Amino acid sequence: MQVTAYKTHKVKPGESLYLILDQYLPKIAPQSIIIITSKIVSLCQNRIVHQSIISNKLAFIQHESDFYLEGDYIEKYGVVLTIKNHILIPTAGIDASNGNGYYILYPEDPQKTATEIWQYCRTRYPNQEMGVLITDSHTTPLRRGVVGIALAWCGFEPLYSYIGKPDIFNNLLRVSMINILDGLAGSAVLVMGEGDEQTPLAIIQEVPKITFQSRPPNQEELQSIIIDPSDDLYAPLLTSVKWIKPS
Repeated sequence: MQVTAYKTHKVKPGESLYLILDQYLPKIAPQSIIIITSKIVSLCQNRIVHQSIISNKLAFIQHESDFYLEGDYIEKYGVVLTIKNHILIPTAGIDASNGNGYYILYPEDPQKTATEIWQYCRTRYPNQEMGVLITDSHTTPLRRGVVGIALAWCGFEPLYSYIGKPDIFNNLLRVSMINILDGLAGSAVLVMGEGDEQTPLAIIQEVPKITFQSRPPNQEELQSIIIDPSDDLYAPLLTSVKWIKPS
């Protein structure tokens, strides 16, 4: 698998994402995955708020979340644990890094955006297999550092299933699946970086275990990567606290 990042100018709020893609991405080879960081998607959508006008950051974060968790931990760690778009993420994904005085929010309807980008790229490369992935970074409990995570995708199946396939001792596997989305996001974010690299675009080629599609994901596929907290392996942790839905 090959991951290549592409440097751009400093993207400003309200720019055309399509013009940025046209300007900086090379000719797209068949069966490539186009990676776009959520931050430049948000900038192009004007999903930003100047820090000077936020008088109550805690209330702002809570409002942007789907669910949030109250507690003394907020003062200790300076973050709010939230769920946003079915993802456990600190501060509802709001980020001030590389924001130049602005808070950058999550993109508006990232799945719709990923689909529209994929459709746009398909008009340039008709009948060519390709995918689009919008990425962010997040932390993993009990691990230091951030890794990439997928917010939305289009053009390929999100999971690779080993269910019913044999292991090395010919025992059939019953539950194992590979999360293609987050695997690709992790590789891409590692290459694109988190600091001053200024490389918010990438292309991944020669992806193993991937099945491309000639259509956007359907509702069943969108739901296939989501686990209800009560059914999650970590349900004892996720359901033992009171998640609050913003009013």
